[in-house]
Amino acid sequence: MATTAVAPEVEVSIEIEHSTLYNKDLAPVPTSRRTWRIGSFAALWISMSACIPTYMLASSLIGGGMNWSQAILTIFLGNLIVVTPMILNAHAGTKYGIPFPVFCRASFGTRGANVPALMRAFVACGWFGIQTWIGGAAICKILGVFFPGLTTHAAPSFLGITFAEFICFLFFWGINMFVVYKGIESIRFLLNIKAPLLIALGLLLLAWAYRNAGGFGPILAQPSAFAPGQPKAGQFWSFFVPGLTGMIGFWATLSLNIPDFSRYARTQRDQVVGQALGLPLTMALYSFIGVAVTSATTIIYGKTIWDPVDVLTKFTNPIVLVIAMFALCLATLATNIAANVVSPANDFAHLAPRRISFRLGGLITGIVGIVMMPWKLVADPSGYIFTWLVGYSALLGPIGGIMIADYFVIRRRRLDLGGLYAAAGPYRYTNGFSVVAVIALVLAILPNLPGFLVTVKLLDASAVPQFLVTLYSYAWFVGFALAFALYILLRRFAPNA
Repeated sequence: MATTAVAPEVEVSIEIEHSTLYNKDLAPVPTSRRTWRIGSFAALWISMSACIPTYMLASSLIGGGMNWSQAILTIFLGNLIVVTPMILNAHAGTKYGIPFPVFCRASFGTRGANVPALMRAFVACGWFGIQTWIGGAAICKILGVFFPGLTTHAAPSFLGITFAEFICFLFFWGINMFVVYKGIESIRFLLNIKAPLLIALGLLLLAWAYRNAGGFGPILAQPSAFAPGQPKAGQFWSFFVPGLTGMIGFWATLSLNIPDFSRYARTQRDQVVGQALGLPLTMALYSFIGVAVTSATTIIYGKTIWDPVDVLTKFTNPIVLVIAMFALCLATLATNIAANVVSPANDFAHLAPRRISFRLGGLITGIVGIVMMPWKLVADPSGYIFTWLVGYSALLGPIGGIMIADYFVIRRRRLDLGGLYAAAGPYRYTNGFSVVAVIALVLAILPNLPGFLVTVKLLDASAVPQFLVTLYSYAWFVGFALAFALYILLRRFAPNA
């Protein structure tokens, strides 16, 4: 039987290439193409962390009542926690060269892997929509400088936004789809120029805040709304816990599909050190810009403005505004493609590897991103954290718990690489589905469901025990821990189910 070496540890029979579970985008990365070192992973996280949602993450905490030190500490702690499952899930990608949906086959089954892959994909579609909305809003604001009537409240509305905003959203969406069509090399080019652009834009905003708010003293002196004598005195913990969960939820998506990137790592040390250096510190540092500028808006305008696009519109010089908005659009485009298209495109391709390519998967991502109406997801700070970030962390935490339990506890980091691509191989379980994984997933999600329904006002709080409402604040932790324990327990009793 002819063989092709695809990893230092294993060989895969060439017949696997004819499997219905195989295509070139899902194939293991050969040793010759594993070129990412520590600097590559650090640069990846610096590039992806320096983005507008990171700014909005920090400013939403300020908008919710935290002072600058509480907000930065919450963000740093959340990212310090989430980098652990990030590094653990990256291990299989580095060792075997496999992407996230293929890795899922080991725990969920060859067909069952579509369940976590699609759950993660739909969250990515939401993020894709949010980033596209930010870019489209920036374009609309640029046009508003020259055509003021476009941005007035009297402008024609459509689906809760103005018609002009919707057209600009679709225009920026089209640019994203063009980049996906051009392929991975255009994405890499955008990432290389994106980080300096957005860091420069952030520093520009920081300098503006410093000058107009009278230095950093007044900005950093802004009191916490939870301090004694303040409007929300005594309510800090009720905001901090879901806030921390939201910070973890922010990268809960990448903590699952990190094998899509770590499959290109040369060694485990490269991915571990690179991620540990690149993620927590960058998030904290870039978040400080969001915190400082948002605090400054309270001093300058007497109200908290948490959206950086709205802050930029306060610039009176049209040339400065246009340059800033253009930089924002370009940086947002790069982040969007890398963080929110690469993974779901692979996930959708996993549904039918022989029929759905990376490009088609990217198009599906874009269409779903429109349907989710992302402008509603970021309409206010509380919805951004409590509904969006905490809500999907309740779904993704259990998936991470199951994957880590299976790979590190049950299998001791040993996978049958050829079997992952064999329809009738060792990971077929029950007609392609792992009953154990599905049961563990459902049972781990259920405790957080009542709290979520109360949060989105589909259920009256009086109809739900208070401890279940409180439990939702810990959604990622609860889901991860429950799924981890349940999967190990059930797998011991039913090793082949």
